[in-house]
Amino acid sequence: MLINFILLFLAALAAGLVALNIPKWNENSFKLVLVFAGAYLFSITILHIFPELFADRGSAYYMGLYILLGFLLQQILEFMSSGIEHGHIHQHPGGEKNTVLTLMIGLFLHAFLEGTLLSKQPELSGHHHGSETLLIGIIVHKIPEAFALTAVLLTRMKKKMVLVLLVIFALASPLGMLFTGVLYDIALIDQRTLNILYGLVAGGFIHISTTIIFESSPQHRFQLKKLLIIIFAALLAIISEYII
Repeated sequence: MLINFILLFLAALAAGLVALNIPKWNENSFKLVLVFAGAYLFSITILHIFPELFADRGSAYYMGLYILLGFLLQQILEFMSSGIEHGHIHQHPGGEKNTVLTLMIGLFLHAFLEGTLLSKQPELSGHHHGSETLLIGIIVHKIPEAFALTAVLLTRMKKKMVLVLLVIFALASPLGMLFTGVLYDIALIDQRTLNILYGLVAGGFIHISTTIIFESSPQHRFQLKKLLIIIFAALLAIISEYII
């Protein structure tokens, strides 16, 4: 768990530091990275998370409901965070009304919840793979997320304060993983509660990943480069899940 904690923290921090210290960056390249992250996140949700969630017969009957609630919850968090989870950097209608506090609360809650997936994930029934696929997926998702957050904050405050908020955000997922694991170990939550949390997070992942993929095709125009990146991300997820 300590290694996962460090990797999650450093991935977000490093991506934010890149945005903090590079005044000019290629927006088209960022969009392609975002598409890869979204496609990989979608793939591991379908290949890894869903089979585990529905393998537990005790909670499978209501699991679709939890996933749907997670999808809707992410929509609410997105109103607070102005869509930074899926790479919104430029201001959009209504986005300028969100305060930095509101933005950070929405983004912190999202990141905290996704960290819960790594708390006791290998103990889920019906699936014998480790959590490496999930760890990679969350890291891949957090890199453009931290980059986008830093880019937005730089338009609103000084670098020192941006760095403080970046560290707070980088700690969100590791703290979610640690906090949930502790609650489970001291028997304040059980496996059923964990499965509900995982269902909520899975619904959020579906919302974020599909939004990224659809938003990257303005006016629904076919883009070969984007399609190839999506296929590549899906193949990597398949390899990491079934072969490695």
